[in-house]
Amino acid sequence: MERLVRFELIGHEFAFYTTAPEKEVDEIVQMVTKLVRDNSGSSASGSIPVGKVAVLASLNMASQYVELKRDFAKYKQETDERLLKLGGQIAEQLRIDK
Repeated sequence: MERLVRFELIGHEFAFYTTAPEKEVDEIVQMVTKLVRDNSGSSASGSIPVGKVAVLASLNMASQYVELKRDFAKYKQETDERLLKLGGQIAEQLRIDK
């Protein structure tokens, strides 16, 4: 069921509707809060304009996403190669055992 989620970030209130589990929403909000805090400069009130902080946080999230996507593709390729090799070894052993 869709519900409204509200949170405050760098002095602004945000709200959105979601069907995501509460635990997942909490994790997302915490991640965004941390990224914004890390990109907001020296003070919470911000020496960097809010729009720039949002863009920097978005770029950081996109960078993390691209890295995860690349790592997953590598993992999938390596797993596929290992499975093919194992399948070949099993087939060979079955031929020997006959």
